[in-house]
Amino acid sequence: MTDWFSGDVVANGLRIHYHRTGGEHPPLVLSHGATDSGLCWTRLALALQGDYDVIMPDARGHGQSEEPRDGYASEARAADLAAFIQQLGLDRPAVGGHSMGAQTTFTLLANFPGVARCAILEDGVFRPRDVPRSEADRMAFAARARALIDERAAVGRDGLIARCRAEHPEWDEVEFGPWADAKLALRPSFAAVRGPERRDWWEVLPAVTEPMLLITADPERGGIVTPETAAEMAGIQPLARVVRIRNAGHNVRREQFDAYLAAVRAFLADAVG
Repeated sequence: MTDWFSGDVVANGLRIHYHRTGGEHPPLVLSHGATDSGLCWTRLALALQGDYDVIMPDARGHGQSEEPRDGYASEARAADLAAFIQQLGLDRPAVGGHSMGAQTTFTLLANFPGVARCAILEDGVFRPRDVPRSEADRMAFAARARALIDERAAVGRDGLIARCRAEHPEWDEVEFGPWADAKLALRPSFAAVRGPERRDWWEVLPAVTEPMLLITADPERGGIVTPETAAEMAGIQPLARVVRIRNAGHNVRREQFDAYLAAVRAFLADAVG
């Protein structure tokens, strides 16, 4: 990790901060989930840096990236990501994301065809068709986010690490520091109430022309993507490969890292070479 470097680029009119493992390897751009930051990919980057140049940007309003007052839906984040890839001069990198970052990555594939070579989607926000997110849900999320920003600031880094370690004893030790730092760096604008996404996943999916790995987990442990939704996605899009990792919830890679890593390596070997 000491050989990694960081920098900033202006992409889609915003200053985007990133960390990068470097080296003469195929690029892999990873987009983190809501309230995380680029360095929350540290454990995976350490495992893959011998084969891939892992690039970990901070999303708008997260980490050390700029905080605009609005534009926190997936369409804007995907435009940020496309411009970020262009600014770094990356030639069709592999891309991946977790949760919010998976939604960003998915929207990138649909809105900017040809920019990426393939995509890894870790438990993205792909809800069943009959479970739309209501305005009340969005307002409740914003209220929780605002409260958590204040509460976590009061607890401080050491307190957050201790709490996370107690709540998630199955996580590797390398996860806790980046997780706590990301929570303390989260900007208030991200907690604003946002409108619904412009398009649902079933409207977007047919436009995707790149191979995808959809990593799912157990809904009873907090996984978002149900087996039924995953099967429907694979039925709509033959380029989608589904891997369900058992005994994991929404934070799939943090809870079942070895199985997650094996699935990612196998997919990248086929899609990137």
